[in-house]
Amino acid sequence: MSFKQVIEVYELLDSPVIEGDEIKEFFLKRGIDESEIETRKIKEDKGETEFVKITIRGKEGKSKGGKEGKLKVEKEGKSYAHNAPTLGIIGRLGGIGARPHKIGLVSDADGAITALAAAAKIAVMRKKGDILKGDVVVATHLCPSSPIIPHEPVDFMDSPVSIETMNKYEVDERMEAILSIDTTKGNRVINCRGFAISPTLKDGYILRVSEDLLDIMQIVTGKLPVVFPITTQDITPYGNEIYHLNSIMQPATATSAPVVGVAITTEVPVPGCATGANHTIDIEMAVRFVVEVAKAYGEGKCSFYDQKEFQRLISLYGSLEHLKTQGNR
Repeated sequence: MSFKQVIEVYELLDSPVIEGDEIKEFFLKRGIDESEIETRKIKEDKGETEFVKITIRGKEGKSKGGKEGKLKVEKEGKSYAHNAPTLGIIGRLGGIGARPHKIGLVSDADGAITALAAAAKIAVMRKKGDILKGDVVVATHLCPSSPIIPHEPVDFMDSPVSIETMNKYEVDERMEAILSIDTTKGNRVINCRGFAISPTLKDGYILRVSEDLLDIMQIVTGKLPVVFPITTQDITPYGNEIYHLNSIMQPATATSAPVVGVAITTEVPVPGCATGANHTIDIEMAVRFVVEVAKAYGEGKCSFYDQKEFQRLISLYGSLEHLKTQGNR
């Protein structure tokens, strides 16, 4: 259960002023070491935002070097020591608030709330002695006064910094697989309340939906899993004047790691700039999903994609990495 962490993070972020030191203090009290958290304020033409990155070290994670010989993989007839893999959790959003136009947390804040609440839950678990096997790297950014931009069918939150800046500070090379969490309510495509996951995206290829993630999702929710559609347009970088569902798949343009979107959803279109639209029950359910994926991924029990099938696609159809660029402009 993660309601406590969701409510604590919500109250922490529900403020017109966000300071990195306050975020650090919150996580230090929950067992995060000084060396495991970094905050950085970045200012660009549209405003400024506080980037937050938290590394929660696992008992056999790469940050600790792992336990030599604990896990073995067979490759070319030889055994190699294998450290537990690192999961990335990115809370993707434009901003947590739209001040001075709107007072309070906006719907778009769900990604940040979910990511930080998951970090808090995993940290508290570790403090009590329930330590995940692999490292978990959590990243997001916090801006309480982001701009609003027109979008169909409802308005979106803009970001005070560019998508390139977001990817620079949120997508970490240590992340071997990524869950990208984003409020995805401003559309007519997803018509259920709760959360949905995307097919796996890797190097321009939209791959088969992970069976392991579907299993975890239905166990966590007690319902049939929900998968939302993504298009070729959605997986291209922002700035190419092409319609995107939202920014949920944008981390995939800056990494070769497999990326799966975790969309916080509603039955009807809800503007990203709407206040009073953060549904605690849905966010908590998404947090539990993320935490369960982190447990299973570090133990090697959750695969985001079939590596052999992906290589077969490459051999048959070639690279699609050009879809990660701005193209021929």
